[in-house]
Amino acid sequence: MEELIMQDTSLENILGELEDSDSNSTRFSENWSQGRSAFGGIAAAFAVTAMRKKLPQPQTIRSLMVSFIAPIAAGEINVEAEVLRQGKNVTQCSASVISEGQIGLQAMAAFGNSREAFKPANDNNKDLPSREGGISFSDNAKRLPHFLQYFDGCWIDGGIPFSGNYQPFLKMWVRHKQDVSRFPIEKLVAIADIPQPVLLSHFEKPPVPASSLSWSLEFVEAPEEISGDWFYLEFEVEAAADGYTQQSGKIYDELGRLVALTRQCMVYFG
Repeated sequence: MEELIMQDTSLENILGELEDSDSNSTRFSENWSQGRSAFGGIAAAFAVTAMRKKLPQPQTIRSLMVSFIAPIAAGEINVEAEVLRQGKNVTQCSASVISEGQIGLQAMAAFGNSREAFKPANDNNKDLPSREGGISFSDNAKRLPHFLQYFDGCWIDGGIPFSGNYQPFLKMWVRHKQDVSRFPIEKLVAIADIPQPVLLSHFEKPPVPASSLSWSLEFVEAPEEISGDWFYLEFEVEAAADGYTQQSGKIYDELGRLVALTRQCMVYFG
């Protein structure tokens, strides 16, 4: 029964409904929530799907900027998207995710063609640690939000929420439990938003309410060209003061290639 429920609420099915919808609408369950609102990764994926539908021709995503404005309640949402400008190489789009009559998320994205260009000799490849011996999501299920039931993952070092760990970083492996290959961009977007504020690992007991205010994601590699399902994430706190924290991160595919850069501003109450 649990497997059937997960299949009905899988990310691929939810995004598929949105992609096929003339009204740009879909539904998601509370299983995809984080507190009062949708998991930020799925909410941003809604915006990406709607913006992709507006592209005059297929282009891969190069950057994504997101503002989290209000809670997005479980149930039906719709997305309003538009093309802001189409140039020779880049198309810029915007999208608003609407929940219960109000804007919950606004996003802007740049989609661009690949071009022959100079590439510095910097080696962004990384020797990745083994997944063996990490602390799995399932070992900490009671501390974690519901949406993580759709992912396999483990912490390799630092960053476990409410562990009393004062390290300013986290290192983790993550993958989707179910196939999301139909939506390679959205697949990576959801992965990139999985880490909670690294600062929460400094606390020993929940609850310490926290949420994202803004998020930027830059794509070093085209998501459509990434093979494999596992991703390795390294995030670190850059600052924290007055109830706000800033963190940045790097995301690698399972071959050790740098595929995305991310940065978030978050608010916390603790």
